[in-house]
Amino acid sequence: MADGNPPPLTPAAFQVLLALARGRTHGYGIMGFIGEVTDGSVQLGPGTLYRTLARLVADGLVEETRESHEGEPHDARRRYYRLTRLGWEMAQREARLLERLTSAAVDAGLLGDLRRADAS
Repeated sequence: MADGNPPPLTPAAFQVLLALARGRTHGYGIMGFIGEVTDGSVQLGPGTLYRTLARLVADGLVEETRESHEGEPHDARRRYYRLTRLGWEMAQREARLLERLTSAAVDAGLLGDLRRADAS
């Protein structure tokens, strides 16, 4: 990211950032969110998840935290993650890009007329 233009996010990286935009959580929670939001069509395995998290941490988009959610039993092996400010900004940037791409897909007739559905 030295030239000021961060590299594009991979689909897995965006999915992890999206999961963390809802609040800090652990790896199993991230995998569960992704499976739920994609109706099971995307299953992020542990290897992919933790490689993605390591890359996001190295890039300063995510940080590990020792804090857990209230009411959850403490498990010293469980690692919790949260977005950094830069991670939030990158997730927003990617979401805006996906919004533009979705709009183009609607214009091309690939998704039906979502705009009409929104106006209802």
